[in-house]
Amino acid sequence: MPYTLTIKSSFSSAHQLKGYQGGCENLHGHNWAVEVSVISETLNDIGLAVDFRELKKIVKRVLKQYDHVVLNDHPDFREKNPTAENIACAIYKKMGEESYGDNQVRVDKITVWETEGCSASYSE
Repeated sequence: MPYTLTIKSSFSSAHQLKGYQGGCENLHGHNWAVEVSVISETLNDIGLAVDFRELKKIVKRVLKQYDHVVLNDHPDFREKNPTAENIACAIYKKMGEESYGDNQVRVDKITVWETEGCSASYSE
């Protein structure tokens, strides 16, 4: 059974949903909350899958590119709407490109909260 580690982070950005019938078709902003879960089958010599500080640094680096921008202008969303679903997928892909040290740590799931009560998750 793998170990699962989860951290929470956030970023602020604007987006608009093209083709949406309603208020979200207009440019508007969110303070996005992001949960990043990684898994590992093993622990290092001191009992860690990955240091939380290192994981937080990686997440901060990935999310920085989405912070205080219009997501529709970001290359990840030029061809698709920056929905919570697509944002979760984009973050998942970027987190999958990162290195997590010696252990077999890999991204498991990304959950993006658009509002306190609405989220979308992506995993493979």
